[in-house]
Amino acid sequence: MERIKCLIVGSGPAGYTAAIYASRAGLAPVVISGLELGGQLTTTTVIENYPGFIEGIDGPALVENMKAQAERLGAQIRMGVVTKTDLSSRPFKIEIDGSSQVEAETLIIATGASAKYLQIPGVEEFKGSGVSACATCDGFFYRGKDVAVIGGGDTACEEALYLSTLCNKVYMIIRRDVMRASKAMQERVLARENIEVLWKSSPVEILGDMSGVTGMKVATASPEDGEISDREINLHGVFMAVGHHPNSEVFTPWINTTEEGYILTEDGGVKTNVEGVFAAGDVADLKYKQAITAAAAGCKAAIEADRYLQSL
Repeated sequence: MERIKCLIVGSGPAGYTAAIYASRAGLAPVVISGLELGGQLTTTTVIENYPGFIEGIDGPALVENMKAQAERLGAQIRMGVVTKTDLSSRPFKIEIDGSSQVEAETLIIATGASAKYLQIPGVEEFKGSGVSACATCDGFFYRGKDVAVIGGGDTACEEALYLSTLCNKVYMIIRRDVMRASKAMQERVLARENIEVLWKSSPVEILGDMSGVTGMKVATASPEDGEISDREINLHGVFMAVGHHPNSEVFTPWINTTEEGYILTEDGGVKTNVEGVFAAGDVADLKYKQAITAAAAGCKAAIEADRYLQSL
């Protein structure tokens, strides 16, 4: 059975940065790509908030650059999905694609978190060209335009408030007649003049053409009799704020997580409850979910993996 010093699961900024640092430390890392090669960055067109790119860079291009850098330094990138794990003892046993198995002396989990998207017409068609799940990533492209945020929790409020500083108008589409967000966040949203909350409303369809999103069909219940009526809103961007799903299931028999599945790390770092196993990026990040913070965590995880091996 193949034995690997440092196995990295996930091929986003966290995984590739970990591979870069692990390679430079002489750990001969192997990266298992996962289903979403490159992670969420591949669904983003132009990234303007990642340092070093004056004019910005396409998400897929940034990921490809990271991959090429990791490979140049000696990392092996393998296509595949981890389907089973045994982290009860070292070396850890990792099953890939339901068939092959490897042993790992250290393991870095960088599987990310997948944004939840509503399953309504138009979402898949316009994902990346008007439909997004990250206002801080893509909000800049809608400066001076009308957009909508779907959701009523703290994240949705944060997205709406951020977008309100850039956009002409922000609609918040909320299914109930109350928000789930904290009272302070609700007050901030309701006080912002260019945010309009559509209560008891549900998105029905994302509308658009070759240029991208042009509007959204919304079903709203009448406050008087509850009768449902449809209306179309003209806008250019739709931001989903209905949560993220951390890709941690295959590790949860061994690794401590939150109720939502985010991996718990010691003191906000990268160490998990299992010695020799580290977590980096969105799979362990409930707060920031940015490419730069994921990359930083990948760096930390590789350094900690090296230190752990040296301590044995």
